[in-house]
Amino acid sequence: MSLLSITGLRKTFGPNVVLDAFDLDVAAGECVVLIGASGSGKSTLLRCVNLLETVDDGVITLAGQDITDPRVNPDQVRARMGMVFQAYNLFPHLSVLDNIMLAPVRVHGRPRAEAKAAALAILERVGLADKTRVRPDELSGGQQQRVAIARALVNSPELMLLDEVTSALDPELVGEVLDLLVSLKSDGMTMVLATHEMAFAKEVADRVCFLHGGQIHEEGPPATLLSAPTKERTRAFLSRFVGL
Repeated sequence: MSLLSITGLRKTFGPNVVLDAFDLDVAAGECVVLIGASGSGKSTLLRCVNLLETVDDGVITLAGQDITDPRVNPDQVRARMGMVFQAYNLFPHLSVLDNIMLAPVRVHGRPRAEAKAAALAILERVGLADKTRVRPDELSGGQQQRVAIARALVNSPELMLLDEVTSALDPELVGEVLDLLVSLKSDGMTMVLATHEMAFAKEVADRVCFLHGGQIHEEGPPATLLSAPTKERTRAFLSRFVGL
């Protein structure tokens, strides 16, 4: 059974149909990379899965549970996922450690000592154990994004959703974030990732999905889809990226 299953998903904003009869299954431990032009629905899809957007039609299941059922508590669902955005969304007045501890203590009610131990362990995991007491504006962009990823990991999510997590970074800082994502993939984390980083997609994705017209226009293993796509729209999109 798929960890994440999306069936017949439809999402509109007024007359604009963003996702239309959208289907996707993601197996446990799989890394699925979403590519496509701006406005193709990548971010909207991730926000629908995280229940930050209300779907108009269709069903999303997580480990067999229909999370689009209106009786479902969205906070309980979100506690099972980690979501990382393009913007770091860190609280500037809090230390790195307190940023990571905030949700476990305030939202999930974990004892402070337990939350602190988990936060320290995850900061060690992302290579920022020496930054616990500094504030976000004292960090580089790459370090801030790693803190944001640590914050998403601290509750041991079943699924990670990542939305263009390197697009706000200077080119020299992209590598440290991508290295962390590669490491998470090797540890078996299930990830759905929207990105324009084709080199990362080629290296770590199990499957790449090209979104167009509110649906998956073409999908396949990265070595196949990125090098020899079969559909003209996919070829036209990928022609913008040098070195594929």
